[in-house]
Amino acid sequence: MQSQPIDFHPPAEEAAPILLPVTTTLFADRADRFAHLADNHSLGEWLSFLGRISRAQHEIIKALPALPLPEAAALEQARIHGMPPLNAASLRRPAAWRFALQQLAQRLQNDAPDAAQAVLKTLLSASDEELDRLADMLLKGEPDMASAAQLPFVAAALQVVFTRLAGQLDARPLQKLDSHGVCPCCGSLPVSSVVRLGAAINNLRYLHCSLCNTEWNVSRATCTTCDTDKEVALHEIEGSKGAVRAETCDACKSYLKIVYQEKDPKVDPVADDLATLPLDMLVDEAGYERSGPNLLLIGAHSG
Repeated sequence: MQSQPIDFHPPAEEAAPILLPVTTTLFADRADRFAHLADNHSLGEWLSFLGRISRAQHEIIKALPALPLPEAAALEQARIHGMPPLNAASLRRPAAWRFALQQLAQRLQNDAPDAAQAVLKTLLSASDEELDRLADMLLKGEPDMASAAQLPFVAAALQVVFTRLAGQLDARPLQKLDSHGVCPCCGSLPVSSVVRLGAAINNLRYLHCSLCNTEWNVSRATCTTCDTDKEVALHEIEGSKGAVRAETCDACKSYLKIVYQEKDPKVDPVADDLATLPLDMLVDEAGYERSGPNLLLIGAHSG
């Protein structure tokens, strides 16, 4: 594992603080990325299946009608008090999330490994109460490892619905929260961060929400967990091309991946995170703890 100090030259142009998900292409692009990463990968079969999950998410979100947002007064109250307008832990979830899960299970049932087929069959026969129990434990960050096999599919359905909701918001009144490591739309933790290309956002780092796929700008020179700028370093696997690195903090002993569009314009904060699990193992062994989850791999986030 190679370690290096951070060398960052900020752009002169002010960054867009929040980027809402582009619901028409996000999951399709992610599916394509999973398929690309699966080629000649030691975890290729698993990554290919995750690509099929992402493809199903794309088809489901295309078919979803507009979902009811919180009332204008509630959105304004959230803005005034610096709260996420789609707070995942307390928002009344649209019933559409269970429809999304049913559609996901039906689309994948005949195109999944045997073990996954059994899980999908269980989810299709589960009661609404049981499904909501699984969703509650996931959104509150209290997953029951006895349900670990079911939770990635529950997460995938919830991602569809919360991404759809976030995409319907007006970005103009949105603001970053006092806690910069929390999604300003839904209050969830980030899965990773991405240094983006683009005229207005070139070389800028955005945290990427693990649930609603919103992104928000944060300084590249600070820890996304404790905000220090003193003990942060980047690590990569020796021989890699540097498109994915782990950003560690010696002050709080946390880490989170960071992906670079400059190195590969098609990197994806979710897919490339899961394709670089050996990097997680290296920084875990060095004593760092991951600060945000990848909801398609329940149990990887130990915080």
